[in-house]
Amino acid sequence: MFVLIGWTIALGCIFGVFVAHGGNIVIVLNALPFEMATIGGAALGAFIANNQPKVLKASVRSIAGCFKSSKYSKTRYLELMALLYDILQKARKEGLIAIENDVEAPAESALFQRYPTVGNDQQVVEFITDYLRMMVSGNLNAHEIESLMDSEIETHHAEAHAPAAAMSRVAGGLPAFGIVAAVLGVVNTMSAVGQPPAILGAMIGSALVGTFLGILLSYTIAEPLAGLMEQKVDEGTKELQCIKTTLLASMQGYAPQVAVEFGRKVLYSTERPTFTELENHVKGRK
Repeated sequence: MFVLIGWTIALGCIFGVFVAHGGNIVIVLNALPFEMATIGGAALGAFIANNQPKVLKASVRSIAGCFKSSKYSKTRYLELMALLYDILQKARKEGLIAIENDVEAPAESALFQRYPTVGNDQQVVEFITDYLRMMVSGNLNAHEIESLMDSEIETHHAEAHAPAAAMSRVAGGLPAFGIVAAVLGVVNTMSAVGQPPAILGAMIGSALVGTFLGILLSYTIAEPLAGLMEQKVDEGTKELQCIKTTLLASMQGYAPQVAVEFGRKVLYSTERPTFTELENHVKGRK
């Protein structure tokens, strides 16, 4: 929603001021389809040539996600930390072996199904269960697991960041594609040099639309999308860091209520629940 609002404000101000100052919007509109086909086609072709199929698919999903509200809300984090609290509390009371069935079959676990928002998120469930399984086995210490967690989070971040980086490269190339379209327009104008000045002026104006459109698409459309995609990647990484901090605190001997407090402090302040909100949520679930 905010993406569309931002684009509307930017385009409304740009074209509104142009018309208000006596600009002939008809020239821009007449040239727009041809320039858009040239610049958009060149950008799309370069985008496909520059990225692997897996990045192209991820980019489509990431662009679509820019038009949806973020799933990383305070409500989601309350569920996540309540889930971690219940798991760690069960392990503390009954022993680590008691959560083995929950870890091996999370889809059938009452603990995971009690929190459907995160319990049905495959990435979150796999991250939690993989490291709980290591904790149950007892073969790795906290430092070894922390190093492995860091490596996995880094890999996740790099993989999820690829679409944002690809969109950023497109944004950087759009002004150049605009210049290409403008040069072609000038070449076309020079071939009609014998025409009356009014016709030549319109042709030159149409050629300059290419440069204008390339810059406009870069800094109004593509670059903001790339920035938003990167912010959403950071949100996903932050959730994994919250899980990591909580599980490591538990491995170091802290009680479940203290371990989830460690995880809570990792979250961004805008989505982080207060200590009282988390405590009341956990008690309500119990």
